[in-house]
Amino acid sequence: MSVFTPVSESRLAVWLNNYSVGALAALEPIESGIENTNYFVTTSQGHYVLTLFERLPAAELPFYLGLMAHLARHGIPCPAPIADLADRYLSELNGKPATLVTRLAGTSLEDPGAADCAELGALLARLHLAGRSYGAYLENPRGPKWWRRAAGELRPFLEAGQAELLEAELSFQAQHRFTGLPRGAVHADLFRDNALFDAGRISGVFDFYFAGIDCFIYDLAVCANDWCLVDPDRDRRLDEAKARALLDAYHARRPLEAAERDAWPVLLRAAAFRFWLSRLHDMHLPRPGELVKVHNPAHFRDILVLRAAHGSPAPWAE
Repeated sequence: MSVFTPVSESRLAVWLNNYSVGALAALEPIESGIENTNYFVTTSQGHYVLTLFERLPAAELPFYLGLMAHLARHGIPCPAPIADLADRYLSELNGKPATLVTRLAGTSLEDPGAADCAELGALLARLHLAGRSYGAYLENPRGPKWWRRAAGELRPFLEAGQAELLEAELSFQAQHRFTGLPRGAVHADLFRDNALFDAGRISGVFDFYFAGIDCFIYDLAVCANDWCLVDPDRDRRLDEAKARALLDAYHARRPLEAAERDAWPVLLRAAAFRFWLSRLHDMHLPRPGELVKVHNPAHFRDILVLRAAHGSPAPWAE
């Protein structure tokens, strides 16, 4: 569980006076997330999620909240930010930028099957198509520039094998730039625990706080590395049936170009590298928190090694 900034019911009740959402009825910390402090909030008028932003740059926050509002207006089941009485999505709570968004129904899946991966692919295509009309711009905050910066901070902490893998992948990725691929707003963190299902359908996607402008196929690669594994705990190879379901369903709604298909093996590695680096960073360079959950970097190290060794050709639909 991650709670970096505790919020009392009395303090929140005062803060909620700036909103037209009714009186506070319940406040519950959310037992996930490693970037922000999150609470479930129940009022006399509805159910919400409160987020206090711990380290995201203030200049980036309007992009994320504006994207969520844009996608919600276009029928994507994502949290809709609630404006306060001054028509702002952001205000200060306990010294941190904070926002209130609608709470989505449903539950996350620990072991999605091929049909669930197809549901995700269709939803992701819809999200990418809807996001094309969003006018704001923010380069993927965990893209190559961040990789190089994080690598420099991590080098003193790494064992020889880790350092060798890091340098090899930095060199490999530097040889591949995909500036011509279709791009737009991407979620960039749509793991299983960031999607909710209800009766076999996706009822919500959330946690857009790593979103940015990047290649659409990169967003698919991030999903495949989490949703389409043979066994997340024991066998981190791609499951061909799940990967085909994800890609076919996406392709049916936004046809993938030949260049995107060619880039797939490289971007699977890029997606694994990004999350290996971020987990290493959270482990070796933690920040103070009341109860801080840190994910094991070895999970994505293993995925990166597998993708690099086997190339991971995609089971493309024709």
